[in-house]
Amino acid sequence: MYGDEERTKTITYTGIFIALFAVGGYITIPMIPVPLTLQTLFVILCGAVMRKKAVIPVLLYIILGTLGLPVFHQFTAGPGVLLGPTGGYMVGFIFAALIVGYLYGCPNRFIRAGCFFAASFVILFAGALWLFISTPMGLTESFLLGMAPFIPGDCVKSAVAFLIAERINDRI
Repeated sequence: MYGDEERTKTITYTGIFIALFAVGGYITIPMIPVPLTLQTLFVILCGAVMRKKAVIPVLLYIILGTLGLPVFHQFTAGPGVLLGPTGGYMVGFIFAALIVGYLYGCPNRFIRAGCFFAASFVILFAGALWLFISTPMGLTESFLLGMAPFIPGDCVKSAVAFLIAERINDRI
C-alpha cells in the first residue's frame, strides 16, 4: 500500500510542477538575450518538495518541450529552443533540482537555505556558459548578459522559494 501512495504522490507532484514550470515560463520580463522568468523559483521549490525525485518533472518538462509541446518560455517548443540562448538554463534546471533535492533534507537550516542559492547560481552559470558556446558572444559578455542581471532577482526567488518550502514541508 505504501508504494502505491508514494507513486501517486510522485505522479501528482510531477504534473503540478511541470504545469508550474510552463506557467513560470509564460510569466516573463523580456530581456536580451534571454528573458527573466519565474521558472527558477519553481524548479528549486520542486527540489525541496520532491527531494531526490525532483529531477523527474524537470526532465519530463524538457522532453515534452523538445518533442513539441509548448511548455517552454512564452509557450515555445522544439529542439531549437534547447539549442538557442536559453538551452543552458534548462540544462541547469536539472542540476539545480538535484542540488536542492539532495541537500534540502539536511537538518541544518543554513545549509537548506544555502542550497537554494547554490542551485540558482548553477542555473545562471550553465545558462551563461551555454550563451558563450551557442552565440558569437565572448566569455565576459556572456556572463555579463547571461548571469549578472539575473543575480538580484534569483536571490529574491531563492529566498521566496525557501520560505514557501519551509511552510509546505511543515504540512506534508
